[in-house]
Amino acid sequence: MSMLLFTIPLKYRLGLSILSLSGIVNNNMDIYRESQPVLNKLVENIGETAHISVLDSLDVIYLQKVDCNHPVRFLTHIGKRNPPYCTSSGKVLLAFSDEDVLNQVIDKGLTKFTKHTITNPQKLRDHLKQVKENGYASSTEEILEGVTSIAAPIYDYRGKVIAALSVVGPMQRIHSQKIPGYAKKVISSAREISLRMGYRGY
Repeated sequence: MSMLLFTIPLKYRLGLSILSLSGIVNNNMDIYRESQPVLNKLVENIGETAHISVLDSLDVIYLQKVDCNHPVRFLTHIGKRNPPYCTSSGKVLLAFSDEDVLNQVIDKGLTKFTKHTITNPQKLRDHLKQVKENGYASSTEEILEGVTSIAAPIYDYRGKVIAALSVVGPMQRIHSQKIPGYAKKVISSAREISLRMGYRGY
């Protein structure tokens, strides 16, 4: 029986992944559709790649991606999964999730990807509280060296955070002095998508 598990054809495994992604996209079709013009405008404005992400099975999964004119390869693509505690979009989604979700992520284990990855559970909890207060998250070299990302929450008509909008780029372009200004633009774009989704809490 164990041998059978290791001989599943690659095409079949890829098919399962595609079917899973298709289901996730279908479940989020409204945000997929409503966010597209906002993403295009944001990328044109700031010149960095933008994503829409959701939380799925304790992972961040990228639903949508718009590349900038000078993209740098960050191993992000539609359907890509990343741990939530060391990505800006994941931290936003965790900050606005139920406590039980965060507990499950911590229990799963906080792997150290770089020297900047937060692996202490209490530090992560404190950090996420600050993210919620600020209304955005940033991640600098927490999952990949030389990379910075900034994310803000997207709300639906019920006032629930259902996704995150993030921008990502090299530290040379998104350095610490630029993060506050970029954050304002990301928050503004996330609010625009939220309004398009029927949110009226602003």
